[in-house]
Amino acid sequence: MATIQKGNNKFYIGENEETPIAEITFKPKNEQTIIADHTYVSDELRGEGIAGKLLEALIDYARKENKKIVPVCSYVKQKMERTEEYHDLIAK
Repeated sequence: MATIQKGNNKFYIGENEETPIAEITFKPKNEQTIIADHTYVSDELRGEGIAGKLLEALIDYARKENKKIVPVCSYVKQKMERTEEYHDLIAK
């Protein structure tokens, strides 16, 4: 399993954050909130649950930093709404 790395407003897998083979990106909305706006997994990594792992990294980060998440990305929105233990992190 490839290593998930923290980049500038993203978690990613790949040689560098400019050309990741998978990533989840976010941007700050305010001090307490981040907006999860994009998830990408390359064809070579599809079907390995990578998007879920990237979301877990984002969830861990949000918990540590005491931030809520606005799920703009359709994948993140769907996954957060379906996963009970993520509900407390959804920004109202």
